Amino acid sequence: MRFPDTRALAVPLLLLQACGGAEPAADPPAEEAAAPPPYRAFVTNETSGDLSVIAGGTHEVLATIPLGKRPRGIKVDPAGERLFVALSGSPPAPPGVDESTLPPPDRSADGIGIVDIAAGQVVNVLNAGTDPEQVAVSLDGTRVFVANEDAALASIVDIESGEILAQLPVGGEPEGVTRSPDGRWVYVTSENDNQVSVIDTEAHEVAAVFDVGARPRSSAFLPDSTRAYVTAENGSTVSVVDTADHSVIETIELTGEMVRPMDAKVSPDGSRLYVSTGRGRTVAVIDTATNEPITQVEVGERPWGIDLSPDGRYLYTANGPGNDVSVVDTETLEVIARVEVGVRPWGVVIVE
Repeated sequence: MRFPDTRALAVPLLLLQACGGAEPAADPPAEEAAAPPPYRAFVTNETSGDLSVIAGGTHEVLATIPLGKRPRGIKVDPAGERLFVALSGSPPAPPGVDESTLPPPDRSADGIGIVDIAAGQVVNVLNAGTDPEQVAVSLDGTRVFVANEDAALASIVDIESGEILAQLPVGGEPEGVTRSPDGRWVYVTSENDNQVSVIDTEAHEVAAVFDVGARPRSSAFLPDSTRAYVTAENGSTVSVVDTADHSVIETIELTGEMVRPMDAKVSPDGSRLYVSTGRGRTVAVIDTATNEPITQVEVGERPWGIDLSPDGRYLYTANGPGNDVSVVDTETLEVIARVEVGVRPWGVVIVE
């Protein structure tokens, strides 16, 4: 395409202005930049090895970020600037599979991937022991606590130096790793031993071990850190824990066909506990004042990881075999959106 010679247009324009002609029309104001979403949901996709980024409010998939093999557990640092994702080169071994028939693990793929949120890419991978499954970040953002599923250990890693500071025995097949809001404790669930190991984040030692229901998967704390809740997949229960002495003070029974408690999150005001139920296809809603279940919301096929928007209004569930994420309005307790993501979404974390 040929454009007009602007030099030829300049003279008539100057003459018009000199003769008192009308001023040229001002350029139309530039369109205002679209407002950023109020938050973003980051979803790990275990089989496709990537991270889906979902805009809060519009439920649009903004980006897909390559991660590595089997990304599962995901947490954000306290500054809201970096994501920490557990990556594993061990082949999936669901219940009933003869592990002797599986290919050998690719140990070069094990680690904790660090995603720079602003850059939208992995900027480092920490050596954090073998077969990382879940991860927690210290309150000061300097260390990660990692469940090494195949080694029955929890590794503590200095983020800046990459040094493994400690490796602690925590029972067979450790999975859930959750830091208390006050930063004092990290709870690590052991699927094989039906127990929780309590890591003192200052001493880097196991301070206590307590028993819970069969095959514990995850834990969540009240905002003031006085209570914790531990899900048990095979027990169909949630243990209520007094964190002053790490004792189980009550057990909540969840009912329903194929209900298998998995992930857990507490609302920002501490009034509700949300629990994904895996094969039960629902999220259970529990009143934390009474420890009584309120209802269950059907969300999709085998919901696993869940998280809440910062104001607690929306709950996101990673529905593994469905390859999608459900968005639940926590006021109406209805699914308002389903978002297609990668293959077998596993974990969810929401960042403002």
